[in-house]
Amino acid sequence: MAPFANPEGRAKDICLQLLTARPRTRLELRKALLRKGIAEEIADRVLGRLDDVGLIDDKAFAEMWVHSRHTYQGMGRRALSVELRRRGVDNETVAEAVASVDSEAEEERARQLVRKRLPSMGSVDQAAKIRRLVGMLARKGYAQGLAYRVVKDELATAGEETNLLDEC
Repeated sequence: MAPFANPEGRAKDICLQLLTARPRTRLELRKALLRKGIAEEIADRVLGRLDDVGLIDDKAFAEMWVHSRHTYQGMGRRALSVELRRRGVDNETVAEAVASVDSEAEEERARQLVRKRLPSMGSVDQAAKIRRLVGMLARKGYAQGLAYRVVKDELATAGEETNLLDEC
């Protein structure tokens, strides 16, 4: 049989190969199929079948993604939401998955990130430390108020007086 004689088989093989590497959302798989020249109707039909047998599960993907990225990369809820939406996960599923990271867990993870980074900033002046630490947390999706509060507290714990306002 010619390689392109069975486009549905080819589409299924592409999806299974991608899913073997790591879990993916339905949208990620659809984009990959279209990039490889699979017709939209065939892509949708194959994805529907994979969905029916449970090989595609955006909710499970979102939960796994949130747990992994929060635990190992220290991502905040805002960044996690953006990443999931970019991967094609619907807003309701994103909200449910991100809700698994409560405020206390998010704050504790931010503190761990600051504690890990502080020792390498020994001779840096205080304004630069604050700017770098708050910037790091902002890039990881932490709210500005939380970032300033955590940085202020961790600098105080490390024995450094800060000139950050107490309202932060």
